[in-house]
Amino acid sequence: MQQVYLRRATLADRPAIMQIITEAKAAIKRAGGHQWQDGHPNLTMITEDISREIGWVLVINQKLAGYTAMLTTPEPSYRVIKNGSWAQPSQPYATFHRVALSDRFRGQHLGKLLFSNLLTIGLSMGITNFRLDTHEQNQAMQGLAKSFGFVARGSVEVPDQIDTHRIAFELNLEKKAPRLTHVTNDFMKPLIDNNRL
Repeated sequence: MQQVYLRRATLADRPAIMQIITEAKAAIKRAGGHQWQDGHPNLTMITEDISREIGWVLVINQKLAGYTAMLTTPEPSYRVIKNGSWAQPSQPYATFHRVALSDRFRGQHLGKLLFSNLLTIGLSMGITNFRLDTHEQNQAMQGLAKSFGFVARGSVEVPDQIDTHRIAFELNLEKKAPRLTHVTNDFMKPLIDNNRL
């Protein structure tokens, strides 16, 4: 049985993360894409992600299989969106950046595991809105985003020395607070009755 989980990245993970990033850059280039071909993401960016505690690694059997950064602060590049609009423009959101998977684990649908875990973490923090951007040539990322219900909302401009144009995606999950409606332990009943949720 495989051990699969997501955890915060550490400084010791940087060599493995950079290997994953290098492999992802090569895969994008082979597919004819321009994204990540200007030198970023680089070691400085990954180190900053880790120091800000926004870097996450997908671990399979104690080997790093994927990396992403999940920001919970506003993304400056998303202030202006063209050819559309955000569905929740004024609500808090989390942003997925630098999504990359190791060649060693390619073809195992790990992107779905990565996104599922990130959404779970976001929801546990009270976040129900999620955003990401990707190049129009990055069909793999677009397919992964759409499979989770992300909707293309328009276009944004990002810092990139080759091509700044990106498609902006957003996912809005429902805010449904769980409600306790059935009590099976008698000792809890007075507490529930006195403090209706």
